[in-house]
Amino acid sequence: MSNPRTLKEWIAFTALSLEGTVASPRREAELLLRAFYQEDSLWILRNDTMIVEETQRLYEWVMRRAAQEPLEYICNRVSFYSQEFFIQRGALIPRPETELLIEQTLAHVNAYAALNVVEVGIGSGIISIVLAQYLPHARFIGIDISGDALAVAQRNIENFGLSDRIELRQGSLLSCVEEAIDVVVSNPPYVANNAVLEPNLSYEPNVALFGGSVGDEILQELLLEVRQRRIGLLCCEMGYDQKEKIEASLNDFKIQSLEFYKDYSGFDRGFILRLEDE
Repeated sequence: MSNPRTLKEWIAFTALSLEGTVASPRREAELLLRAFYQEDSLWILRNDTMIVEETQRLYEWVMRRAAQEPLEYICNRVSFYSQEFFIQRGALIPRPETELLIEQTLAHVNAYAALNVVEVGIGSGIISIVLAQYLPHARFIGIDISGDALAVAQRNIENFGLSDRIELRQGSLLSCVEEAIDVVVSNPPYVANNAVLEPNLSYEPNVALFGGSVGDEILQELLLEVRQRRIGLLCCEMGYDQKEKIEASLNDFKIQSLEFYKDYSGFDRGFILRLEDE
């Protein structure tokens, strides 16, 4: 890779390299070049004849994407809730449907209350960060079993100036939280261990994806801990086929309300559980 090419030629080369790997090679090629130069779509249209000096780093980006590595890990950036966050391997890439978890949580809490909120499985930190922006009087504890994920979360928390309101702890579920908890928010692992996933998911941490042989084991453990701790509100994402199992598990809970919500494709994707005061 030594001769200079135009931007248009780079896009053609990238699209050819992605043939058979992604559904829309041309679109993916443009996304990659835009991410590399941190430009928008108009920049592509206005500069297609611009000479681009070929660099080893750009070529490596193309080859990594051709190997089905997610673009977010390649460029270390991910968009979520109209904001940009740092991401790298070791933390799950946030999905658009997780924005619904934030919206549902905000719809069920008092925005001006001094709440103690715990996020179980904080990952990259994006859920707690966005919630903290909308809940100015709340304090957060983010828990994750993965040190790699906590490092990503710490970087994002510092980038958004929220280190004084979001504390990170390494542990499993609620085991490392002794304080009183008002709200638990979680996007737990809920995929069955034997599920066949798309190749690009092989780059993402198994600990953030797989929830056990059935898939909902960790979620079920979280439900039990919420009941044992008498936590008033749980806002949780789930698998599309887990609604009936969750409803059955809550038969002996003292429930004030239980609401399920769907994702953008119409599949069951999460629930809001409010327990009665005891």
